[in-house]
This record gives sequence, C-alpha cells and structure tokens, in this order.
Amino acid sequence: MGGAVVDDGPPGVKAPDGGWGWAVLAGGFVITGFSYAFPKAVSVFFKELIREFDVGYSDTAWISSILLAMLYGTGPLCSVLVNRFGCRPVMMVGGLFASLGMILASFATSIIHIYLCTGVITGLGLALNFQPSLIMLNRYFSERRPLANGLAAAGSPVALCCLSPLGQILQYKYGWRGGFLILGGILLNCCACGALMRPLLPPKKLEESAVVAAEVKKPKKKLLDFSVFKDRGFLIYTLAASIMVLGLFVPPVFVVSYAKGLGYEDTKSALLLTILGFVDMFARPASGLIAGLKWVRPRTVYLFSFAMLFNGITDLVGSQAKDYNGLVVFCIFFGMSYGMVGALQFEVLMTIVGTEKFSSAIGLVLLMEAFAVLLGPPGAGRLLDTTHQYMHVFLLAGCEVTLSAIVIALGNFLCLSRRKEHPEAKMEMAVTATEEEGLNCVVEGEEDEEGEEEPRGKQMGENSAQKAGDERIVM
Repeated sequence: MGGAVVDDGPPGVKAPDGGWGWAVLAGGFVITGFSYAFPKAVSVFFKELIREFDVGYSDTAWISSILLAMLYGTGPLCSVLVNRFGCRPVMMVGGLFASLGMILASFATSIIHIYLCTGVITGLGLALNFQPSLIMLNRYFSERRPLANGLAAAGSPVALCCLSPLGQILQYKYGWRGGFLILGGILLNCCACGALMRPLLPPKKLEESAVVAAEVKKPKKKLLDFSVFKDRGFLIYTLAASIMVLGLFVPPVFVVSYAKGLGYEDTKSALLLTILGFVDMFARPASGLIAGLKWVRPRTVYLFSFAMLFNGITDLVGSQAKDYNGLVVFCIFFGMSYGMVGALQFEVLMTIVGTEKFSSAIGLVLLMEAFAVLLGPPGAGRLLDTTHQYMHVFLLAGCEVTLSAIVIALGNFLCLSRRKEHPEAKMEMAVTATEEEGLNCVVEGEEDEEGEEEPRGKQMGENSAQKAGDERIVM
C-alpha cells in the first residue's frame, strides 16, 4: 500500500511476531471486544426503549444496525485517516467519540436521538478504533498471524459475556439512561488501547539506507488504493462477505427477545448471550490454531467457507427451537460457528491481498458490507413485526449465510482452477516496491566496500519474497 505516511511498516523490516506485538494484540483484543459486542449488548436495553419511546422491534433494531453500519461503512474514511495520520492518533480520537456518543445518548428524548448518538457517533468512534487495530496486528505478526487473529477476535465473546449481564445489572439499578452513561465511561478505555499502537521502527542501518532511497526516488503516496478491485480473489471475498453479513448478526440481536417472547424472565433470557459468548470465546483461538497449521493455511478460504456453512445450518435448525433448552443448544452451536467465522474472516482477507494493500482493502470491504449490515437486523425486525414468529427471522438469516458459503467456495474453486493454468498471473510479493528500493540501496551502498554483498542481498530479497508467496492463498 503506497498510502501510509506515518506508521506504515518500514521498508525491509520483518514483522517481529512477538515482542511489543503482544501489547498490540492485547489492545486489539479489547478493541475487537468493544466493536462487536456493543451492538449485541445494547440489545438488552431494547425492551425498555420500546416501552420508553413507544416503538416496535424494527425501530429498536436500527440502533444495532446503525452501529454496525458505521463500523463497516466508514472503512474508506478510516483507511485515509490511518494512511495520513497513523493508527495511534486515529484510535485515541475514536475512543473519545465512542464515549461521547453513549454519554449523549443517556439524555435522549426520542429514538432518533439514540440513532444519532449511539448509532452514528459511538459507531464512528468504534470504527476509528477497530480498523487501525487490525492493521497494526497485520504489521506486527506474520508467521503467527492466524493465531494472533484468533486471539484478538476472542475479545468479542469475552466482552459479550461481560457487557450483556453488566447491561442488565445497570438497567435494573440505574435505568437505561444510567446504563448508557456508565457504558460511555467504560468506552474511554479505547484511548488507552490506542496508546499501545506503537509504530514499527526499522534498525538504524536500514533506516539510514531507506532515507537515502527516499531521497533518490520518492514514490507517489496513495491514501486509498483501488487497485485491489483488479484482484479476482478480492472481488469474490467481498461479494460473499456482503451476503454473509445480511444474516450473520441477526440471531445474536434477536435471541434474547426470542426467549422473552417464550415467556422467560429477563435475566434468564440475557444468559443466552453469555452462553453464546462463552463458547465463542474458545472457538476463536482454536480456529486460529487450526488455520495456522502448515497443511491448512494454504486452504484457509475453504475452512472459512465451512465455517459460514456451519453457521447458516445452525440458524436453520435453531429456527425450530420451541423452549429454553432448545435455545441453549442453538447458542452453543451458533457460538462455535460464529467464532470460526470471526477468527477467519480477516485472516482470509490478509492472505488474499497481502500486507501492502491490506489497509486500503479492509476499508473498501467494510464499505461494501455496510449496505448489507444496514439492512440485515431492521429487515429481520420488520419480518418479525409482520409475522410475529422468530422462526422466519432465523430461517432468513440461515439462508443468507449459507448462500455466502456457497459463493466463496464455488468462486474460489473456479478461480483456483484458472490460476493453476496461469500460475504467474497476478502473483503478488510481500516485499513491496518501496522495500525493494530500500534493500537495493543497502546492497549498492555496501558493494563498493565488499564486492560479495550484492549476491547475498539479492538472495535475501528473493528468499523473503518466496517465503511470503508461499503463505498466500492462490485465488
């Protein structure tokens, strides 16, 4: 990616796969938890909001939908800001926005105010934290990246297990307004996580050579790289992911209301999200470990397709639940499949586009998915208002996720067959043009002193490129 001007990976610097990367991983763990758990955890307040503002299920579902739409739809904006100012300042400002939105929402006098404050402002703040945390994780980890992605993704179920019951407690003790106010204070922790995102620093010798290379030829910088749309694998991934998110977030948003509709008390109903999150918590790191295996990593896209198929079938079967025990079983299997999808979705994207273009690619993918996210939960809520049966909501979600699994598996299979005929077509290397210039500068600078340095330098660049190339999924 040619657009990073602040903390983009320095030319020729290998991802440390540890060290300060573990601190970055810890920050990403917390940010991922807030970003994905908040739209679900806020659903525990829906019953009170319906009573307070005299609205329907579809109206309250817009809160979670707008939150997710902002998280996804502001992807290109986040990419531009990260490429212009760097991950750390963008995340710290995002933390302030996330907190401010919830605090303002506690004073709301209509459901529209909730949309604007919780949905738009808090959603924007979480977006400014979520995407940069993934970018930094991609820069700090390479060999251990599947495991790192799985561990960071585990932040979502951990936060859900904490935030869902916490929301119920706050609602009972302080009402929904007091709950929103306290949650706004908790979101200030995003600023602390942003402070952990320290840019990678190159070795002194390499840094000097990179400066010389930049003086000789300074590449034109891009704030958003649209060339990823030329990658067939990226297009297939984007289409499948957009279909998937239509139904992926629907069951967690409605499962609590499903239990309440069957006549179970609020606390017992909210426990379903805790069960779902507990299973999800272990499924994500386990999926990261499996995806990191040598014989699995080149086929991660198919593992991702299986995870989506598993999730879709779980929704279809879960739609037939008639009592609390049936919903518990549904939450267990949904947690497993949902955890697999959460751990693999960005690992697959990183593998498809590579480190160079990931910052721009994730922003564009999230933008494409935003339209589906915006329609998913409200559409399900409208269906519920019409039919008054949760079965139809879960059936629709299951069909959408199952279709996405078929799209990515079939598309990848056809594309893979074609790429085998032309193995050299569109093959990208992890060593970027800027990195090659930095390495060549080192070689040329040392050639005058030691004549044998050039072959070794070239070999180093070739080995690095070959190693990265082996980790890519051929799309």
